[in-house]
Amino acid sequence: MPTRHRQPWLHDLAITVRGNVTALSGEDGQLLPGTAHGLYVDDERVLSGLRVTVGGDEPSLVAGEARAGRAQFLSSARDLGNPGADPTVEVRRSRELVEAGLVETIRVVSRAATTVSSVLRVELEADGADMATVKAGQVDQPPLAPSVDGARVLLEAPRHRVTVEAGASPRVEAGAAVYEHPFDLPPGDSLELVVRVGTTRRTESALDADPGLDAVTWDDVVVEADDPRLAPLVAESMADLRHLLLRDPLDRADVFAAAGTPWYLTLFGRDSIWAARLMLPFGTELAAGTLRSLARRQGTKDDPDSAEQPGKIAHEVRRTAYGAAGHALQLPPLYYGTVDATALWVCLLVDAWRWGLPEDEVRALLPNLDAALDWLTGPGRPDTDGLLKYIDTTGHGLANQGWKDSGDSMRMRDGRIADAPIALVEAQAYAVEALAGAADLLEALGADDAGRWAGQAQDVAARVRDRFWVEDDQGRYLAMALDGSGAPVDGVGSNMGHVLGTGAVTADEAALVAQRLTSPGLLDRFGVRTMSTDTGGFNPIGYHTGSIWTHDTAIAAVGLSREGFGDLAGTLAQALVGSGTAFDRRWPELYSGLPVIESPAPYPASCRPQAWSAASVGALVTTALGLRADVPNGELVVRPPATPPFGSLRVRGLRWGATSFSVVVDRDGGVHVEGLPDSVSVVVTA
Repeated sequence: MPTRHRQPWLHDLAITVRGNVTALSGEDGQLLPGTAHGLYVDDERVLSGLRVTVGGDEPSLVAGEARAGRAQFLSSARDLGNPGADPTVEVRRSRELVEAGLVETIRVVSRAATTVSSVLRVELEADGADMATVKAGQVDQPPLAPSVDGARVLLEAPRHRVTVEAGASPRVEAGAAVYEHPFDLPPGDSLELVVRVGTTRRTESALDADPGLDAVTWDDVVVEADDPRLAPLVAESMADLRHLLLRDPLDRADVFAAAGTPWYLTLFGRDSIWAARLMLPFGTELAAGTLRSLARRQGTKDDPDSAEQPGKIAHEVRRTAYGAAGHALQLPPLYYGTVDATALWVCLLVDAWRWGLPEDEVRALLPNLDAALDWLTGPGRPDTDGLLKYIDTTGHGLANQGWKDSGDSMRMRDGRIADAPIALVEAQAYAVEALAGAADLLEALGADDAGRWAGQAQDVAARVRDRFWVEDDQGRYLAMALDGSGAPVDGVGSNMGHVLGTGAVTADEAALVAQRLTSPGLLDRFGVRTMSTDTGGFNPIGYHTGSIWTHDTAIAAVGLSREGFGDLAGTLAQALVGSGTAFDRRWPELYSGLPVIESPAPYPASCRPQAWSAASVGALVTTALGLRADVPNGELVVRPPATPPFGSLRVRGLRWGATSFSVVVDRDGGVHVEGLPDSVSVVVTA
């Protein structure tokens, strides 16, 4: 029987990340060959094994914790020390990711009554596997041959040169580098060993991006709330997001959020844009860097193989071509297979302008804005119906090119998978918001043709109202999409939540969306399901067929708030805080809302941390405060829910352009704003 490769599960791994470096290990800290474990740099596994034994045995885990850039593990060498149940010989591992590598401190501490004699052994391996191969489940790659240079171990991976130092002189055994440290520890004594792993790039790639965690000004963000879960969730999520930031190698002054580790630790149009957009209340640096990084790679020609078209914003930028041997998905390093990133890029530019992105930086991006608008009203609409739609014509690209990009995500109510080309409802809504927002921006900057784009926005909104509404025994709702024949894809999905607040629906229609979005079929206690329980093919742990995505619920919450449904938005915000707390303040990419002993269940292969999940704390703040900024016109709107979702709330470190300010909402809904210039008009609405 042929070997069956399965995508590795991640939910029980300790995951740390620092820019382009990520480490995956067991919960006990061990990196074991033949698994997905490893130290990865630039999507290449530069270390596939880092195994620690004491006296020939692996220590037994007591406790471990992985956070942004660091992890710690406490284990016990149970066969050493005093007899009995009490552990008396501790093995502590402290892991820190550093520039292009790792520093791991291993400490053996004896609490035994007599001297403990044994051997601390560290075994290291590397296989140079690329991330796509590991993700495809082809984890058992042949090891690279190590060489020894004095106290150092040297390894040559395909794209990196790896150096390891761990004290005493190493040797090579069966393809692994081995360090051994015999010890005799009197009572209360300890032994410490530091393992240093460094890498240098041997070759250039399409995205040699380095960490950018110091490029944003979030240090003064402080959240205080009656709900004790909120503040630590915000702090941990912002720390994770910082550690996902990368510098654009085409201009290192600009940073963007890598989509998520380990599978998507790179620039993704849609994901990076949403992360930057959700974090705008805390400053425009991330938005500016994301806008410019994507603008530098904006499409300029027609290339069916990469799905490039003039004006189109890229879907993803990989270091090398992406795809595992034997798999249908094979993508070039720069791939444009996305129907929504172009509109979302425009929305980010408009929102950043409203949150205070300097005018000269906005004007510098106007040529890219013009090109994006031309794509939205030209090549992005391949048919005469005036709708954005997609189809993969290559056979090796993404079958679905919205955010629900799995092959089975677009379903009819009876469970049938829709045929392409697909016109997503949220893609049309993004276009409405982008075109209308661009009209406002261009008019403010003195452009002559701003009215043209406003008219285009109205036209697309009319098409949404005419084509996407369907009905069942619960009433009218928005279909997820139209299929290749123009028929509604009438499965009940969370897509409709992205339409709220875009201007694509009327107030009465928004009320229908809000009602269906928060109905029992879609709203779970931990968030909004991607697909309703009564749609054929529902699976609470399916990638896009019933699971809950953190950012999806966050976007719906912001949309509800914008449409005036503050209390419903607060309900979604509370659900997210509940799930974030259940996942130890580190939201995964997605999860199942069906509880396991009152907690949501993880999606086993989910990235963690994920940029737009971590950035969802921005949505929590936006929703709880009801924030809308308009720096060019000097107006801040604060519209908190009638029932404060977190009790009294104070948020410091919000940004009005370059100015830091605070907003306080008390238990009764009273609003106090501090730190804004006197020229700013603060509008408080109920």
